[in-house]
Amino acid sequence: MIVEAILKINPNAKVSVTNESLDEITWLEGTTPISKADIEAQFPAVEFDMAMEDLRAKRNRLLTETDHYALSDQTLSDDMRTYRQDLRDITEGLTTVEQVEAVVFPTKP
Repeated sequence: MIVEAILKINPNAKVSVTNESLDEITWLEGTTPISKADIEAQFPAVEFDMAMEDLRAKRNRLLTETDHYALSDQTLSDDMRTYRQDLRDITEGLTTVEQVEAVVFPTKP
């Protein structure tokens, strides 16, 4: 998570982190060091990004499982259309890790 936090501040940073410790960061290739406090301040954003990434991966798997229903030679039922749209909309309005973790996926028809 430390590297991800650093990259949120400086996307071009080159670093090495040992033991996932803020005290063991090696700044490489002339990268300007970033304070521990600034790195720690990014942890909530990194945690949120990771939670959203997991949510999107699960959502995408569920959409993939029903892709064959949406082929041009298939008639998509209203229930399946609603289910797939609900899956696409599932990430809207989420702003905290707690909200992401509380998401309830729709039931596949």
